[in-house]
Amino acid sequence: MRARVLSGMRPTGALHLGHYHGALKNWVRLQHAYDSFFFVADWHALTTHYQDRDVIERNVYDMVIDWIAAGLDPDLCTIFIQSRLPEHAELFTLLAMGTPLGWLERVPTYKDQIEHLSERDLATYGFLGYPLLQAADILIYKAAFVPVGEDQDSHVELTREVARRFNHLYGRSPRFEADVAAALAKLPPEQRGLLERQRRQFVQDGDVAALGNGEALLRAQAGRHGFTAEDAELVQGHLKGSGRTVLHEPQALHTEVTKLPGLDGQKMSKSYGNAIEMREEPAQVEAKIRRMPTDPQRVRRTDAGDPARCPVWQFHKVYSDAAAQQWAHDGCTTAGIGCLDCKQPVIDAILREQQPWRERAEQYLANPKQVHWIVEMGTERARTVARQTMKDVRDVMGLSY
Repeated sequence: MRARVLSGMRPTGALHLGHYHGALKNWVRLQHAYDSFFFVADWHALTTHYQDRDVIERNVYDMVIDWIAAGLDPDLCTIFIQSRLPEHAELFTLLAMGTPLGWLERVPTYKDQIEHLSERDLATYGFLGYPLLQAADILIYKAAFVPVGEDQDSHVELTREVARRFNHLYGRSPRFEADVAAALAKLPPEQRGLLERQRRQFVQDGDVAALGNGEALLRAQAGRHGFTAEDAELVQGHLKGSGRTVLHEPQALHTEVTKLPGLDGQKMSKSYGNAIEMREEPAQVEAKIRRMPTDPQRVRRTDAGDPARCPVWQFHKVYSDAAAQQWAHDGCTTAGIGCLDCKQPVIDAILREQQPWRERAEQYLANPKQVHWIVEMGTERARTVARQTMKDVRDVMGLSY
């Protein structure tokens, strides 16, 4: 069985090239190697744009079309909408009962967004709690990995802390110690001794490698000596110093991604007016790139330039091969080419990249019900997993009456 990855995007409308190179291209690769769950985070959109209700539905389906156009295959991955699954909200609520307020206030992006979105009223419970909702999104599917950039590591670490606290609070049944002892008794004495050493090294010394060694030993013993999967789960909780592992701690998955800046060299964002949409019309793409600022010290055609000062060079590093990059670099630094000459290979490369996206999107734009059906099927697949997790959560919290 393949390990599961999970990720989501807020529906802010049609995606731009920064979204593709920063996340979506990576998702397309991951769907071939993992059990991949990708969701439209429409509740998350409301944490900062709760007054913009009129555009949410259109934005949701525009974004899903971009996903499919870029190469996400509904037969290889599960595509679904967060708000169609009330189980997310239920887990969020239950986790909130035991999550310290300070954990949410210390998330770096909380203060960053308050500063950068100062024009919006973000003094809301929803905004403060969005990292915990994000944790519920991940934990409800028992995802092994969450593909994130390094700036999002804090969210995954919070998710791990929330899972660890939940398992410690609710994973211990009244017979936990006796059940663990019975499970361990099925193993040979030398294996029991080794597991106990690994447990002490992790719980007392914080040795993460020791935990990994202990878990590997459990996997090796599965199915031997009458040691069942349930036994392994119990002992795994014992190894971690918690109880039964009801909610699984995910790992951040750092894979190679490409950061593409905006047309002005800042972060690409529609709100900055410096973005190129994934399916933007070719004439508009060409016009935007031709208007891109270049090295400000290259005033005349005969002035030599410095690519390091030019936003166009950042696009060359993404879209041009080594030979084209050398041509652009040498032409700029010697004034051998003009800025419009330098921009043309970038224009051509972006249009080539966009062409199949536009073609794949056409059938879904012509028949929106196809997109709705894909989302419905994915949502039902996700619901099966989410319901089982919530059954386990209610059981251990005493809410199954």
